[in-house]
Amino acid sequence: PLWHDDVATNLGGWNADAAVGMSGARFVSLTGSVARLERAISSYFLDRLVDRGYTEVSPPLVVSRSALEGTSQLPKFEEDLFKIVPESHTCNGEDAFLIPTAEVPLTNMHADQILEEADLPLSYCALTPCFRAEAGSYGRDTRGLIRTHQFYKVEMVKITTPETSDDEHHKLTRHAEECLEELEIPYRKMRLCSGDVGFSAQHCYDLEAWLPSTKEYREISSCSNTGDFQARRMALRYRPEVKQAAEGETAAPKKGGKKKKPKPVLCHTINGSGLAVGRTLVAVLENYQTPEGDVVVPDVLRPYMGGVERLKKKQ
Repeated sequence: PLWHDDVATNLGGWNADAAVGMSGARFVSLTGSVARLERAISSYFLDRLVDRGYTEVSPPLVVSRSALEGTSQLPKFEEDLFKIVPESHTCNGEDAFLIPTAEVPLTNMHADQILEEADLPLSYCALTPCFRAEAGSYGRDTRGLIRTHQFYKVEMVKITTPETSDDEHHKLTRHAEECLEELEIPYRKMRLCSGDVGFSAQHCYDLEAWLPSTKEYREISSCSNTGDFQARRMALRYRPEVKQAAEGETAAPKKGGKKKKPKPVLCHTINGSGLAVGRTLVAVLENYQTPEGDVVVPDVLRPYMGGVERLKKKQ
């Protein structure tokens, strides 16, 4: 099987040289049917998640230092971020950065807020470009779309109570799996050991798609339950509902005759890719290529491609 960039080249949709000429290494330009296929994947993911109860968001792509500290990308991973020079822009007087993932603006929408338990869980999704400097990855995955400075990703974020976070984490992971299953892309689900779990997470599943060209599975989604780690950093809390006295019981009277509101409790936050669009495009191009050099369009994507069933190799 051919590599995805060779498949895309045969379709007339790969123009890496132009992108590198204007932007430098690890940038790619897609054209024609390949660009349309990427857009179809994005639209399918968003529609799929909205059908599952997520609220679609179009968030800012520039965020402050404190927002990145809230979701724990800072201070540990500053060298992986694209920082905007202060002379160009600051965020309310703070350093400004391009987002590395929509997890940052989606979770920070409720920073410094006290939510009501009755409103939880909150489920959000967003399609955004993501920007990563990829410091320390010199020489790794230099070919194709696997590791680029700019890529599209559909992100899922849930804000929950501590009691429901584990169940919601499994639901979120399952929603990502369903996308792969409907695309009929072979994949495996990996539960990470504590040594491999990210800085902020307490439980994480990686979903890895099969790539025939290199005969290996590559990560296409990472679904993490961060517990109250992020919520504590960004002061994201909720107020528990007042418990009603059981039938036949009488609540103890309060001084002054007023019911005291429960104290706010830290929320739990969950995030995951649903899915990484570029790597999904890689998986589709490689798993659906034909011996003739064409690419069969997966059934679930055909409505987003105007009914096109096959992308033809350019002669």
